[in-house]
Amino acid sequence: MTAKLSKKLNVIPMPGYVVIKSLDAQTQTASGIYLPDSAGEKPQKGEIIVVGDDEINDKGIKIKSPVKAGDVVIYKKWGGSEVKIDGVEYLFSKFDDILAVVR
Repeated sequence: MTAKLSKKLNVIPMPGYVVIKSLDAQTQTASGIYLPDSAGEKPQKGEIIVVGDDEINDKGIKIKSPVKAGDVVIYKKWGGSEVKIDGVEYLFSKFDDILAVVR
């Protein structure tokens, strides 16, 4: 599989990586109280924007991507690297940092 440029983002991640755009965290409690940005937890749910090529591990085994562009995923809270591109924050994350695909 060869990584392709996303129509939304002019970046191709390295093999074994995905680019995730975090989905907005809840800013209002069930009782209607609005939370400031500083009070919110780091989001752990996002949309896969672009997927890098399959990864080759130390033993030469190909590790296929568990996701595709457009999937909504749950990912590790402290995994990946946050990068701002054209004013939008993205998370560059390894395949291993993805915990689940939301269906």
